[in-house]
Amino acid sequence: MQCETFSTGVRVAVAVFIATLLVPGARVAAQEKVLHNFNLDGSGGASPLYGALITDEAGNLYGTTSEGGPPNRTGTVFELHPPLAGKKSWREAVLWSFSDIDSGKGGIEPFAGLVFDSSHINLYGTTYIGGTYNGGTIFELSPKKGGGWTHTVLHDFNDDNGDGYDPYAGLVIDAKGNLYGTTYRGGASGLGTVFELKPPAAGKTDWTEHILHSFQGNPTDGANPEAGLSFDGNGNLYGTTVYGDTNGLYNAGTVFELSPVAGGGWKYTGVLWSFSNNGVDGSEPGYGSLVLDKSGNLYGTTSGGGTNFLGTVFELSPKTGGGWSETILWDFGSGEDGAFPYAGVIFDTSGNLYGTTFQGGEYDDGSVFKLTPNLTESLLHSFNNNGVDGFEPYAGLLLNHGVLYGTTPGGGKDGFGTVFRVKP
Repeated sequence: MQCETFSTGVRVAVAVFIATLLVPGARVAAQEKVLHNFNLDGSGGASPLYGALITDEAGNLYGTTSEGGPPNRTGTVFELHPPLAGKKSWREAVLWSFSDIDSGKGGIEPFAGLVFDSSHINLYGTTYIGGTYNGGTIFELSPKKGGGWTHTVLHDFNDDNGDGYDPYAGLVIDAKGNLYGTTYRGGASGLGTVFELKPPAAGKTDWTEHILHSFQGNPTDGANPEAGLSFDGNGNLYGTTVYGDTNGLYNAGTVFELSPVAGGGWKYTGVLWSFSNNGVDGSEPGYGSLVLDKSGNLYGTTSGGGTNFLGTVFELSPKTGGGWSETILWDFGSGEDGAFPYAGVIFDTSGNLYGTTFQGGEYDDGSVFKLTPNLTESLLHSFNNNGVDGFEPYAGLLLNHGVLYGTTPGGGKDGFGTVFRVKP
């Protein structure tokens, strides 16, 4: 998602960070509603983890759960339908239940979210483990005529041949139908990979995987990407690693770039920023992908670091002549303004940023926050582990027609997570 850049006149640069400019987070009147409660004992799945929801033109929501579903509670892909006319309840449909009966060869435990193809018909995702080699899978779900869905494994991750394995993150797709993603482990150095998966050539049936980069770790590279990738308007890919650096000091994570090469292939441009767990900069970006504005600036979160070691929201801007500069847009401070944002942020059309924190807020059970272009932070919702609300969200948000949607892995009336809505 793209939006106009933040006003530079009110930014707080890391090099000249002035803590007094950061206004404590305020609470605003926003309405939160739990749309669905997950239940481990039922067929609908339980504990959605790192993936933000996606939606179709009809307003249906799609996501994954890491547990639940018959027969062995190893995760699901679900669809949530808006209420029918005159009704109040959202309705869940399980599109696929993963199974370890066959030793998990179809993949089990999807941690990440989903992506549609260009036709908005087929769904693609990853499972963290399972598959032929128990290193995770890339799968496709396609609707069948007459109802139901067909599940196809497109790739089995296999570290024995230098492949990556254990993908925490979901996928992005380009105009040609190529899929791109990251694995937390594996590759040439065992520290994770960036991969591309190409659709079958004419007359063929097999998808083809290419490793675009194997991470090396500090002091030369990042290590262990947990988040997925993001495209800019020129086809470059951006992502983060939770560890590694290029300064050899902090091992606190990086932002990296890959660029397409004329005539085909990819070049690892390298590390754009190494985080410094030095009491000012953030550290360890989590599970959320970066977002870009129209000027090519990158926005994301770190799950740790900052002056209070509770995490940050940051911006990276390209410098004239090369290199990048970082600006800390928000330094989570008291904990009451949220703490430990594992998810990324999203824009609205006015340039506001929205995100979630795993802890903090009024009850220390996590929050939904808003950050305005003039760097004012407000809490839209504080989660409360009270047997009704969800709590401790890992995943980011979906903004659809001015309404925010998200998931929590725990809480709700059954204790196994929720789908929630917040109206700013």
